[in-house]
Amino acid sequence: MATEHRATRKAVTAAAIGNATEWYDFGVYSYLAVTIGLVFYPSQSQGVQLIATFTTFAAAFLVRPLGGMFFGPLGDRIGRKHVLAFTMLLMAASTFCIGLIPSAASIGIAAPILLLVARMLQGFSTGGEYGGATTFIAEYAPDRRRGFLASWLEFGTVSGYVGGAALVTAMTLLVGSDAMLAWGWRIPFLLALPLGAVGLYLRIKLDETPVFNENTQGFAKDSEGHHRKGQLRETVVGQWRNMLLCVGLVLVFNVNNYMVTAYMPTYLEAVLGYSPTMALVLTLGAMVLMLAAVTGFGTLSDRVGRRPVLLSGSLFSIVLTLPAFWLLQSGNTVGVALGIMVLAVTLVHFSGGAPAALPAFFPTSVRYGALAISFNISVALFGGTTPLLAETLVQSTGNAYSPAWLVMGAGVVGLFVVWRMKESAGRPLPGAPAIPVPEPAPGGTRLPYPRTGDGDGRFVPPSNVRRLPSDS
Repeated sequence: MATEHRATRKAVTAAAIGNATEWYDFGVYSYLAVTIGLVFYPSQSQGVQLIATFTTFAAAFLVRPLGGMFFGPLGDRIGRKHVLAFTMLLMAASTFCIGLIPSAASIGIAAPILLLVARMLQGFSTGGEYGGATTFIAEYAPDRRRGFLASWLEFGTVSGYVGGAALVTAMTLLVGSDAMLAWGWRIPFLLALPLGAVGLYLRIKLDETPVFNENTQGFAKDSEGHHRKGQLRETVVGQWRNMLLCVGLVLVFNVNNYMVTAYMPTYLEAVLGYSPTMALVLTLGAMVLMLAAVTGFGTLSDRVGRRPVLLSGSLFSIVLTLPAFWLLQSGNTVGVALGIMVLAVTLVHFSGGAPAALPAFFPTSVRYGALAISFNISVALFGGTTPLLAETLVQSTGNAYSPAWLVMGAGVVGLFVVWRMKESAGRPLPGAPAIPVPEPAPGGTRLPYPRTGDGDGRFVPPSNVRRLPSDS
């Protein structure tokens, strides 16, 4: 199957930008956790406020499997493009509504209830987002460039976090903590609506993936408007082994992810006693480092394989997390920055390697559904609950090192998954034809992919990955 490189670049850009606007909210919510606790749970102690705030944060993840079960199979029936446009619209609207909710001082218990409802709508929409966006990019990407191109999805995710974090940090510096508590916290949520409009426009303009269009064994309507039977059975029962592997890989990925992006600002501020601005700036620096490195790790997974990259990330989770938390408690700003960077480097192994590895677990006919369901079950159980579990461990044990054990345990799960999974780098997706690197466009337009200088614009991988059989 041939894909035109401009269409591929457009698909990657739209999926990444749309994903950035979706995950912008999570960065904003995480960085405003202390303020949200004061606004919606003012009568409680700081510890209870944080636990209540992160419980609301986790509640959105508990409904994500429902979103995955709804949007995933729907994406396998009507197409990836239409579902991704709808999830974009729902996320932008629900995030915007958070900025409109009156405080608990104004309407009492109705305020945290409305916050919970808005968060659950966000979780439902996100249940169809990541699995769909990953599938969309993977089905457009050339086999030998899938790691690099899929890593741009995580570039968009981290950009969303960085954008939300930078906005909160800048507003805190400009208007002060009192103004942020009074009205400033609403602004980042209200901005989600215009950002979502941009993402929605980009996704509407996309074409459906060629892999989906040419899949004759899928569950899309036939010429008579009928669906092929057995979708649920083929999605869940037929793929349960690969779904378990997917759950495990997402577990180690997301425990690392939410420890750094969601919990770390609160940990630095509430547990270690740093100022809110210092906590935000230090975590923001780590995420900027991830932005600079994520596509490099995606390219590395194309060259040496997904398994070595994911294996090293799992080992880093086990070996380096405890030293990283020791650095965090050094009392030295440089040491704290180094500790966060160690955690960020561990995370970027998964950010670079997992987006291309996850779609390769499943065949085209059920890829969106199986990936969305297993991804969101794992995130609900082990990802979104990470900040809540970490804060609960600290509150119950009084041990500032206790969150490290969550990351180390996830690393052990990662080792098992890498041992059991098949290498997918350089190979076609299951149920899809081989997709070579596109020819250069007429007029000598350069391809938007890293490549060696072989004279005709094509990429020739210099590693052992290129010798893998294409039909494996």
